[in-house]
Amino acid sequence: MQFYCLYVSYLDLIMSDTIKLKIDKNNLPKHIAIIMDGNGRWAKAHGKPRVFGHKSGVKSVREVTEAAAELGIDYITLYAFSTENWNRPTTEVVALMTLLVETIRKEIDTLNKNNIKLLAIGDISKLPAKTHKALIEGIENTKNNTRMTLVLALNYSSKWEILEATKKIAQKVSSGDLKLEDIDESLFSHHLSTVNIPDPELLIRTSGESRLSNFLLWQLAYAEFYFTPIYWPDFDKAQFYNAILSYQNRERRFGMISEQIKS
Repeated sequence: MQFYCLYVSYLDLIMSDTIKLKIDKNNLPKHIAIIMDGNGRWAKAHGKPRVFGHKSGVKSVREVTEAAAELGIDYITLYAFSTENWNRPTTEVVALMTLLVETIRKEIDTLNKNNIKLLAIGDISKLPAKTHKALIEGIENTKNNTRMTLVLALNYSSKWEILEATKKIAQKVSSGDLKLEDIDESLFSHHLSTVNIPDPELLIRTSGESRLSNFLLWQLAYAEFYFTPIYWPDFDKAQFYNAILSYQNRERRFGMISEQIKS
């Protein structure tokens, strides 16, 4: 059995390396956003509790982060916990928050070893104290890393983010610090939680769902979408490379026509 597992792992490695060789390093998205979906259904399919699926999904986070850094991707944003996720069973929410603390603390050394910076977006002040503390420590301990930035969307809602940006701008207009005619897309973007982070060019969502689920609605306006039926715990380097290949085989026109892009 052990030999079989090693053999399968070896085949998986060969397959992922084969796919990786097809990727054009000169046409990489600078920022990839990922909705990590299907942990619970994956666990159910394996006769396990939902928490087992979330724990198994950590391996995919590690693989994708490593693959992105090796390729030269600048930013990866993971939808880790939405504001709507608070509506899940209390036992699952508590388990998720505990898992976040454990994972962040366990992966700090790996992030530093690979020169990866950790950031977070969302209303993180509402996170449980232990989770918030571990997150802030992780951000602080990796702040000088420069190879890639891993962004965790925690207690995040795009509608919340847009409303918060609107309130900040309205307050500046009301106080006279900003004129109404000064408001444009650039100014609005600078009031979002993703300020100084480029908009994602590729969105990946696993588990067969085909919706944004209140994730980066403003920032994903011109992103390419890649939906896969694979559950997140089964999403490995090979799957990640396939998503990038799909992106590279698309024509990004930004409102123009093909002839304009090619000229």
